[in-house]
Amino acid sequence: MSPPVLAVIGPTATGKSDVALAAAQRLDAEIVAVDAFTVYQGMDVGTAKPSAEARGRVPHHMIDVLDPVEECTVQWFQARARMAIDDVRARGRLPLLVGGSGLYFRAVVDDLRFPPTDPALRARLEREHAADPARAHARLAASDPEAAARIDAANLRRTVRALEVAELTGRPFSQWRRAWESRESVYPDLGVVGLALDRDALAARIATRVEAMLAAGWLEECRRLLDRPLSSTARQAIGYAELFAHLEGHLALEEAAERIRVRTRRFAIRQERWFRADWRIQWEAREAAVEALLRLAG
Repeated sequence: MSPPVLAVIGPTATGKSDVALAAAQRLDAEIVAVDAFTVYQGMDVGTAKPSAEARGRVPHHMIDVLDPVEECTVQWFQARARMAIDDVRARGRLPLLVGGSGLYFRAVVDDLRFPPTDPALRARLEREHAADPARAHARLAASDPEAAARIDAANLRRTVRALEVAELTGRPFSQWRRAWESRESVYPDLGVVGLALDRDALAARIATRVEAMLAAGWLEECRRLLDRPLSSTARQAIGYAELFAHLEGHLALEEAAERIRVRTRRFAIRQERWFRADWRIQWEAREAAVEALLRLAG
């Protein structure tokens, strides 16, 4: 019988890495990072990447596997992370997923499939319907009323995407969406603990963490990356654009730091809202999370 798959998730700065490390040592588990940015080599401080010492104590997967010039798509991450999970389980070890990216987490644990895209087809559809978005929506409503009901008739971009997918795959766009709503995991023995923290306490932790990251050499890290052709994914990591702007003389350092704090707080709120919609998550205070994971492990 294969070991279960466990996960500790939650907003940024809630202490997931510390909880995961403590639980992994007690469970003889291996950690699989579910994060869009810790995959990148050289983006260490600003992504709060687990330290070399932590990785020496517990094996970590999905860390430092891409150069920052490479794109990290959800589809690529899904396949690579599942391979890591399968490898851990095949060796009789327990995989412990850790991260705050709700999209990447669901892509890994749920049966989410991503429809293909064809830029040429999309461009043709946009040209055909540019002057009359309502006609495109009526075309969609005739073939896929479920999808049309979810898309505003004036939103040509989304309407065209639905028509594109149907033409490419022969399947209605609405069929692709149903897996997102079902929350049926590809791992029947999945157990998930979410870390809960009130917003004032979380804001204080975010402020402390930004200060600590700057003291740990985040600015120097950005200076090394400044002239590299970073992928669009890598550039989305919070804080890097602000510190690049400082290095280029557009922002004072404190202004950049304040923007990072504000942006991180807003991101944490969005993360919490995403995760709160998932009924499978068992919410715990950080102090109780390790014991909760041990119980889920059986």
